[in-house]
Amino acid sequence: MDRNSNLYTIFFASIVVVIIGVLLSLAAMGLKPLQEQNKRQEKMTDIMYTIGLDQDKLSSKAVAEGLKLNYKTIEQYFKKYFIKQYALKSNGDIDKNVKAFDINMKTEIKKPVEEQRFPIFIADKDGKTYYVIPLYGKGLWDDIWGYIALEGDMNTVAGVKFGHKGETPGLGAEITKKWFENQFKGEKILDKDGTYKGIILSKTNKDPKNMDKEDHEVDAISGATLTSNGVSNMINERLKHYLPFFKKIKQQKK
Repeated sequence: MDRNSNLYTIFFASIVVVIIGVLLSLAAMGLKPLQEQNKRQEKMTDIMYTIGLDQDKLSSKAVAEGLKLNYKTIEQYFKKYFIKQYALKSNGDIDKNVKAFDINMKTEIKKPVEEQRFPIFIADKDGKTYYVIPLYGKGLWDDIWGYIALEGDMNTVAGVKFGHKGETPGLGAEITKKWFENQFKGEKILDKDGTYKGIILSKTNKDPKNMDKEDHEVDAISGATLTSNGVSNMINERLKHYLPFFKKIKQQKK
């Protein structure tokens, strides 16, 4: 074949493209297990964060126990504290055929409510029970998500952890900051009569220092109304689906 011909040029370029494509595919396949492990590690870390086990505390525990804080150690701590995890049906019953940790919230929330499974992670830490619920919703630009932990009374917020895909830095992206997440600690999701109220992000919050933990309000992010509304909607839409399960738990304790 004439190396100066257009046909040779096209043939050579095609071969190079095929080789590069194969190499990229092989690289992607080789990295996939590591990527999946990183996702699982991040998920476990975020869930533990809501019950007060942040990265610093996990690191300190690992050092004190002569361990390195890696995937294996994080998985070990997760299994130690989270003694149960369930995939719930909309009526509060447990679906034993579905693993809670494996549920993909992005796809799950697109299903009809009666077909969804609602994951819940139950922890025992220092003799106290915590119920951690995954959250998923929409912000201003894209998906937002997180986890919210309730104390053993199934009413008081122990902690939250939020994430986002593309919110604006300095505005909507502030939902991942500690100052924002710390506002939720101690807030109640039920009123004094036991009626579900949830938690609203409000710009007109009459308790700017967030001292009143029974007003069902925290400060919204200034200049990020749609993201704040997205967080409110996400929390309140997800939490209400767990009320049947909580009711069953309370009945069992009587």
